[in-house]
Amino acid sequence: MPLVKIKDHYQITLPNNLRKNFNIAIGDYMEIEKKEGEIILRPVKLIRPEQEYFYTKAWQKGEAEADKDIAEGRVAGPFSSVNDLANELES
Repeated sequence: MPLVKIKDHYQITLPNNLRKNFNIAIGDYMEIEKKEGEIILRPVKLIRPEQEYFYTKAWQKGEAEADKDIAEGRVAGPFSSVNDLANELES
């Protein structure tokens, strides 16, 4: 179990392996709970409500598929007119 020291302003430094394991970055938030005489820290990721859709598994799967299509050159266009674009979308 890592040992950390309380520094000025009662700050602690999280060990590197824990930061990497829990994907904790500067500016992230931690939830603190007192439980049976212990202090429990939990990483909390804050997401704006209007951006929650982006972090769903379904959306992320679609993003990954789109990235793969782009990387493999499976993209349409450029189009010389809006009609050409509309025809491509309908086909």
